[in-house]
Amino acid sequence: MPDVGEGLTEAEILKWYVQPGDTVTDGQVVCEVETAKAAVELPIPFDGTVHALLFEEGTTVDVGQVIISVQTGEAEAPAAAAAAAASAPAAAAAPVAAEAAEEPAAAARQPVLVGYGVSQASTKRRPRKAAPGAQNGSAAVALPAVPAQPEAVAAAPAAPAALNGNGGAPAAGERPLAKPPVRKLAKDLGIDLASVVPTGEGGVVTREDVHAAAASAITPQAAVSAPAPAAPAQVPAEASAPAAGEARETRIPVKGVRKVTAQAMVNSAFTAPHVTEFITFDVTRTMKLVQELKEDPDLAGLRINPLLLIAKAVLVAIRRNPDVNASWDEAAQEIVLKHYVNLGIAAATPRGLIVPNIKDAHAKTLGELSAALSELVGTARDGKTSPADMQNGTITITNVGVFGVDTGTPILNPGESAILAVGAIKLQPWVHKGKVKPRHVTTLALSFDHRLIDGELGSKFLADIAAVLEHPRRLVTWA
Repeated sequence: MPDVGEGLTEAEILKWYVQPGDTVTDGQVVCEVETAKAAVELPIPFDGTVHALLFEEGTTVDVGQVIISVQTGEAEAPAAAAAAAASAPAAAAAPVAAEAAEEPAAAARQPVLVGYGVSQASTKRRPRKAAPGAQNGSAAVALPAVPAQPEAVAAAPAAPAALNGNGGAPAAGERPLAKPPVRKLAKDLGIDLASVVPTGEGGVVTREDVHAAAASAITPQAAVSAPAPAAPAQVPAEASAPAAGEARETRIPVKGVRKVTAQAMVNSAFTAPHVTEFITFDVTRTMKLVQELKEDPDLAGLRINPLLLIAKAVLVAIRRNPDVNASWDEAAQEIVLKHYVNLGIAAATPRGLIVPNIKDAHAKTLGELSAALSELVGTARDGKTSPADMQNGTITITNVGVFGVDTGTPILNPGESAILAVGAIKLQPWVHKGKVKPRHVTTLALSFDHRLIDGELGSKFLADIAAVLEHPRRLVTWA
């Protein structure tokens, strides 16, 4: 599993495009994986024949683990083919010998995964105790984008006492061997790695070991002779049984985009002091302008809708109130004013809510902004949004009105100063020129970081957005 950057340490295999026995060529996409930020297609940097797929679809794999074995025809030993065709743990049981065999080829060729680049790091694997089967000379060809990490090995089932020679846990004073993601998991669960019984190759602590230790800490009487997920709680006998074919509960693993979104929202909600203000106003003139622009031959082929004019109104309001376009630098204790606008658009996708942004939206014409919005939304719905498209946003728009909702109190996208929730546009009784008439009315809600934007500035910014949409000629007079 290549290192895709962005601080990501794992990815879920969504789909394999090849099967054992298939012929592959350098640059051919062999699988699609989902990181915590986006779905990405992985090309293979070899020509050869697929020996084995070491993980099934739906499996979450740590960066650095071998996920596919390929015979390249470059003087491979027969043992390599036999090892690669075995099960996933067994196929990856000899990374030490594999590294020695692959280093010369990697130095000569340095295969590049599209969009990831080549790392120039010179990390060396630190010496580790030999384990049974580690000297059999077999190896599996992986998809390396960076040199193998010191602990990037697949776990192999073995008795703990035989792995470390001291009956399980590392000896006093020894630093337990574990990959960075496993160390983070242990820290999050409050588990001391020194007390965990390792089952990985060479005495490496695996994810399963940490989960087993956490389970035993909760129920110390339970036997934990081998890593296993905690058994579900037993339903009391007197509880009414569900009808045939019905389940009383369904558990959905939180991973990928949903997991990182949840973490980001918690961090944002409890880091940035949120303030939300609301404004309800008449957008009848904007709705008429939308219809006129749809009929304009100069804009033929472009998608014209209220969101386009709302986005333009936000950009005009930022120009009039530039101090709202900022971020908070906690380390330096500074406010960073942005002289560009990367306008985020919250998009609901099958994998969860994501917020890609339009780079330098402030410099785009109405037609360019329309094309950028269409491309952004289409890419998001197809699940092809790249991590780069979601970085460095400054202000976000979320359109809850498409669900018939009047408004909401949105949470800031981390690192941004404000987020605008657009409510449903509805015909309502409204006083217009002294008479009650049916008019198109909507409500906007602006949440902002009170460290950056005080009440006066936030109110002026929101009022300017509404003023542009109430009288859209201001798109020209205020631009």
